[in-house]
Amino acid sequence: MSDELVIAGKKFNSRLIVGTGRYRTMEDMVAAVEASGTEMITVAIRRLDLDDPTAKTLLDFIDWGKYQMLPNTAGCATVEEAIFVARLGREVGQTNFVKLEVIPDHKYLFPDGAATLEAARRLVEEGFVVLPYIHADPVLAKNLEDVGCATVMPLGSAIGSGQGIHTREEVRIIIEQANVPVVVDAGLAVPSDASQALEMGADAVLVNTAIAQANDPALMGEAFKAGVEAGRKAFLAGRIGVRQYAAASSPTTDVPQPAAAGA
Repeated sequence: MSDELVIAGKKFNSRLIVGTGRYRTMEDMVAAVEASGTEMITVAIRRLDLDDPTAKTLLDFIDWGKYQMLPNTAGCATVEEAIFVARLGREVGQTNFVKLEVIPDHKYLFPDGAATLEAARRLVEEGFVVLPYIHADPVLAKNLEDVGCATVMPLGSAIGSGQGIHTREEVRIIIEQANVPVVVDAGLAVPSDASQALEMGADAVLVNTAIAQANDPALMGEAFKAGVEAGRKAFLAGRIGVRQYAAASSPTTDVPQPAAAGA
């Protein structure tokens, strides 16, 4: 059975998107990317050294013939900054895909919803395939879909916090209302977090720090791959309902009952 993730008409077999930041070495990054089975990789354009054409960047360590690059606007605090970096990412990556982040909050790194919506509207008008990172706000998610975003990407918890999914109820509403893929992004710490997101009906997850900062990034990348696959299969299979009381798993009809005491 074919079960592909489709974003803006492009098909992916993997529902795990991975980031390229915070790895201890480039070798760790490459090994983790390969082990994860991902087909889409985010790149923070502002963090590349593009001034020196002879300097190697992470772009030189990845075989981009195998992956969809997802340039992101990490580090941008305003609409204008995000649009400028998105355009730069289009030139560097030769792709219209962009992960949109507008984050003026340097302490908690929560995205600015109003600025994200405005930047998304303008980037869609310029022909970008916009994947916006947002707080788990169902109203904002619907507005972003309405202006033409290719996905919505609600956070599970604060970026890099490893707190797991604190926004389950809001994410459930976003999934229920969305007509575009929903990607849970930020805060995931372990594969069970990713599995829970997919079990809820999310279409994909984006993971960076949990893999990059693991003791063994490649092994953690492989583990997240398994978690995503398990969660998706569980969603498709359909979980049992929640009951207040126990329900016997063995048949209770036509079973001989023990004789009463003294009989």
